[in-house]
Formats: sequence, C-alpha cells, structure tokens
Amino acid sequence: MAAPPLKLEMTPPTGERLLRFVGDRVRFTLRSADGEPLPRGWRGLLRTNLGRGAVLRREIITSRGGERPMTGASWRDVPMRREDNEWCVELTLTEVGYFKAKAYAVDEKGWQLWPEGPDAGLSVHPDAYRTANTIYCAFTRLFGETKSLVATADRQLDAQLKQLDKQGYAVIPPSGKLRDLTKELPHIIDALGCHILHLLPVNHTPTTYARLGRFGSPYAGLDLTAIDPA
Repeated sequence: MAAPPLKLEMTPPTGERLLRFVGDRVRFTLRSADGEPLPRGWRGLLRTNLGRGAVLRREIITSRGGERPMTGASWRDVPMRREDNEWCVELTLTEVGYFKAKAYAVDEKGWQLWPEGPDAGLSVHPDAYRTANTIYCAFTRLFGETKSLVATADRQLDAQLKQLDKQGYAVIPPSGKLRDLTKELPHIIDALGCHILHLLPVNHTPTTYARLGRFGSPYAGLDLTAIDPA
C-alpha cells in the first residue's frame, strides 16, 4: 500500500494577507505538517514576484494595452535553506506594491509538492507611511450649501421626489463640488492633522442597474476615469 502524500505547511500560512512597509524583512518557512524533516534529497523553493515590481507593472500594462502579454514574467523561484526540520528564506522588501508568494518542495526526481491553499499576499507600503498616516475620508457631494445644517429634511420636497422615484426618474439634488472641498483643506490638514485625503467615488453612478438609494451606489461606477458633474 502506497504511503499517503506528504502534507506541507508554510508560514505565513497560505492565503494569508500581510501589510508591510519598505525596509521590512519577511521570513518564509516550509515544513512537513507532522513536524518531521523533509526526506533526504528534497529541497525548498519560494515562488514569488517580490522584488520584481517593474516587471509586474509591465505585465499589467501589456495585458490591457494590446501588446503581447507577459503573463508570469515577474515570477521567480528563490532557493530556501534548511534549518533543523524546516526550510526558510528571509527577504528584504524594497518595492511598493502588492506581491504574492508561495513555498513548495521539490523531491529527488524533480517533482513539485505544494502546500494546500492560495498564495500568500503582501501589500507593501512606502516607509514614510508607517506613522503620521491619518486618513480623512471625504464624500464630496456632502460639502455643498447644506454641509453645516443639522438636518436637511424637507417633507414637502421629499414627497415630490418619492413620486418621481416611483416612476423611475433619477432625481439627484445639487451637491458639493471638488472646489467646495478644496476650501476645507486648511481645516482638514492643519487643524485636524490629517495627512491623507481619501475621496469617496466621484465618478458617474448607475441610476437603474446596481442602483442603491436615490444617488446610486458610489462604488458601482460607470466610468472610473470620469468625474460626475452633479
């Protein structure tokens, strides 16, 4: 009776999502699930696109720009070294971006054995973002003439708008503009101390399909490069 296939485990675990910063070091390990060392003649490798950010970005551009695609060009195998009952490798994060990695074993015949589960993912942020990274999330349309009012309900007007909504009309009242939000930047940056301004979607939103409320879902944009003039 044949022996059951060897089950492998890696750290970070398969499917894990990590946030790190440029300059950090990340350690990957591969071992047998039963804690025993891998058989003699086996070796561990890390398949990853870490350190290949330029090629990775080129892959994305060529896959969308009509050029000959470069699928998989950013991936490489990094040899791991044996330490006691596991194989390991430690890498320095030098580039900003989102990268993937997964360790695997190769037996004496060259056959590959992988841990179960998807690749581990690493989102690498700039080193300067470790601190002083408070984010102000701004919904631009709320910075209009009514931004300082405690309540904006108008029962008579709301009743009229509901009738139009029932008939399928898209009724969107006047809203704040980017120039209105610009006037508030001294308060947001200097008074509140926020260093990052996150603009909630300002693009056109659906009025029928994927509609959410009167304004439509702001995350179901029709054109991610356009700004809604409303």
